[in-house]
Amino acid sequence: MSVQGTILVVDDEVRSQEALRRVLHDDFEVLCAGSAADAEKLLEGEIVHAILCDQRMPHESGVSFLKRVRELWPDPVRMIISGYSDSEDIIAGLNEAGIYQYITKPWQPDRLIDIVKEAVQLYRLQKETETAGVDVKATPEHIKKVVSVKRGAAKQLYDFNRIVHSPDSPMHGVIELGRRAAEYDISVLITGESGTGKELLARAIHYGSARASKAFVVENCGALPDELLESELFGCKKGAFTGAYQDRIGLFEVADGGTIFLDEIGETSPAFQVKLLRVLQESEIRPLGAQRVRKVDVRVVAATNRDLEAEVEAGRFRRDLYYRLAAFPVHMPALRERPMDIPLIAEGVLSSVKTSFNRPSLRFAASALEAFAKYHWPGNVRELQNEIQRMAVLADADELRTPPLLGRRNGRQPAMTVQGKLNGSATLKDKVEDLEKSVIISYLERYEGNISRVASELGLSRVGLRNKLSRYDLRKNAKGDAFS
Repeated sequence: MSVQGTILVVDDEVRSQEALRRVLHDDFEVLCAGSAADAEKLLEGEIVHAILCDQRMPHESGVSFLKRVRELWPDPVRMIISGYSDSEDIIAGLNEAGIYQYITKPWQPDRLIDIVKEAVQLYRLQKETETAGVDVKATPEHIKKVVSVKRGAAKQLYDFNRIVHSPDSPMHGVIELGRRAAEYDISVLITGESGTGKELLARAIHYGSARASKAFVVENCGALPDELLESELFGCKKGAFTGAYQDRIGLFEVADGGTIFLDEIGETSPAFQVKLLRVLQESEIRPLGAQRVRKVDVRVVAATNRDLEAEVEAGRFRRDLYYRLAAFPVHMPALRERPMDIPLIAEGVLSSVKTSFNRPSLRFAASALEAFAKYHWPGNVRELQNEIQRMAVLADADELRTPPLLGRRNGRQPAMTVQGKLNGSATLKDKVEDLEKSVIISYLERYEGNISRVASELGLSRVGLRNKLSRYDLRKNAKGDAFS
């Protein structure tokens, strides 16, 4: 039977500890402490979901101890067990220590198991809804209802049928693959350029699966150094590293029973890839600074804009991790590969802009839609969204005319013009240079002028790329600043 959570029993009587352990050990990992001091040592080294504390102990009452726990370790759900029914103790426990349940002795085993399961569920729900700092007085039923309503709305919002595409779009095949993947508990790797909608497809897969009633969590693996990324995904204990000021539950544990979306997985270091591989192989995590591992049941959907097969061959990505993640690969086409969808996506974005900008009369001029169709969209759907928002801000009238597309703002030629040159009468040398210039421009726009990133993607040194920027007079961005 899988362990549902970690419970800390605090009682000065060994027989009481053992009785609670026997009842709970089939469903939970049970830690025992004979005093408040011993319990605090355990809390410093373990992530605990719920605490069962005896009220009458030799040196300190349970309420007094849990009041201190509330200040130092606010996350665990706190419960008192007592053979006494002192109303003052009960009131003090509820008001001062944020007690979730006051359990009287003698307790019934089945009822106790149900209470502890509810406490662990409450802990997880609070983490999912980011209410961990709120007093633990809301019932699991109330929080479950709130979460259920949110998930129901998300399921409608991220349904496969809501992914905008025309009848002859290549997205038909992508959506069909997504539906197939959703039916089975299999790891999915979504590839494609930045801004193509990889996270949108991942959400549709989750909400179309049997895991839809559980959490869907997202982490951008390229945004954090290894230590912080490990803390975010696997959790950490207070003091595990510089900057770890409090216990943190990892996203893998938050997503237990649900789905985790690991975006930009290709940006992770080889050292972190080893740790992630172990989690996927063993279905268990060890929070930084913690002594014990904990089991998790999580479906992984990963995404990257890199060619991971090429990264594997180059030795930059672990082959075994690649095959773990790419059990079911799906490729998202670039926006320029689905021009028939551009008018539909543009109208959908404009509808949202009308509401958010409170300009219900906005509409596209025919020239704007024509310009959209001709542009190569290196930033894909995300760039299209930004462009429409920018047009709305700049427009004095309700009709949105020819947009100030990126290529035109930078004084550069869109890809369609370059294609025209390739088909024209220029010399081979000129055609090759035009194509090279176009590729460099595309990558500069994609990575916002980051020279190191563009050089790495194109297989050039920084010096080599700078020489090409100078050769094609691309040394400055749209604002006139030198690329960094």
